[in-house]
Amino acid sequence: MGWILFWLFAVFVVDAKENVLNICMNGKHQKEEPGPEGEMYGQCKPWKNNACCKANDTEAAHTDQSYLYNFNWNHCGVMTESCRKHFIQDTCFYECSPNLGPWIQAVDSSWRKERILNVPLCKEDCETWWEDCKLDHTCKENWHTGWNWTTGTNLCPQGTSCVKFTDMFPKPADLCEKIWSNSYKYTTDQRGSGRCMQMWFEAGNNPNVKVAEFFAKSLGQATSSHLTIPVLVVALLLSCVI
Repeated sequence: MGWILFWLFAVFVVDAKENVLNICMNGKHQKEEPGPEGEMYGQCKPWKNNACCKANDTEAAHTDQSYLYNFNWNHCGVMTESCRKHFIQDTCFYECSPNLGPWIQAVDSSWRKERILNVPLCKEDCETWWEDCKLDHTCKENWHTGWNWTTGTNLCPQGTSCVKFTDMFPKPADLCEKIWSNSYKYTTDQRGSGRCMQMWFEAGNNPNVKVAEFFAKSLGQATSSHLTIPVLVVALLLSCVI
């Protein structure tokens, strides 16, 4: 009996390790488990072979004030196409990536039960995002909270004014780290280093798989929140027998 429970415990641990590297957040639109989605729209295409997003949501990710979050990029004038491209990539990455397990944290909000925190972004991804948004304007540093939602979409809160991105975010790190309350972390690691996440890549080989593996190992992560209870149950049974 003891050996059987020991074997079950080992199976749960291996399964948990695999899941932390191939897992979807408990969010508003993500699927319960990642899997192929076939045809994906626009900049969400790289994740078509293994995605946490639904294909019919990816087109909405490319529109202003979509049903996904009713968030309007044009709160301080029309956002330039060069800047908008990065926010669409950001949305696709957040909604679709199954490789964010090492950085998923539990939260208690009306629209999600988990979030990402301090995902290490590659230097090029962050700096290009900042460079391409230089001419755009915003009235808030943290876009997660504090908006005026009285009309059903985000408006600048009273007392704020629209300023250039470079005034709100003087450095690339300011933009990448502050705009979504530290969801991302600026790094000096470059694409292909295996030490940073690429917000976008060409469809095919996903470079973020190896990055997630590296950080899961370095952080000593063996389980995901989705599997904590069954692992503890097996461990408890094992301790009673042995």
